[in-house]
Amino acid sequence: MYAAAAQAGATPQESWPQVWLNPGIYAQHFDSGKGLRNNNIGFGAEVVLAGDHVLMAGSFINSNRARSHFGAYQWRPLHWQFSGVDVSAGIAVGAFDGYPNYRHGGWFVAPLPMLAIEGRTFGANISLIPTVANRFDGALAVQIKLRVW
Repeated sequence: MYAAAAQAGATPQESWPQVWLNPGIYAQHFDSGKGLRNNNIGFGAEVVLAGDHVLMAGSFINSNRARSHFGAYQWRPLHWQFSGVDVSAGIAVGAFDGYPNYRHGGWFVAPLPMLAIEGRTFGANISLIPTVANRFDGALAVQIKLRVW
């Protein structure tokens, strides 16, 4: 039985690279009284090079209603599997722009904790964005994604 499971283990989920597309980010802000935009619509892509290594890039309308761009590397060394769904955790380090309260909307580098939940076709990235006084408003961010490769 183990041999059959090992042969069956070469599923499409485990083939590399994988390409996922997303329509932006939904951010549930911790301070809902500030009138921030939660639906940060946009377009993003990620390429999973191997289980632990992901490249991400995209653009979206951020919570301050300005256009943001980003490019990031995600390292996710922790892995679990539940009922055919892969769950991985790690950290993303990326370059971001478009936040008017920080560097006048210019580029900056930031780390973010990441949790990826991935089925065969659909998945989600979940991240915790910290509050940084007078710069960023913290949120729980969810990014729904579709695997296209």
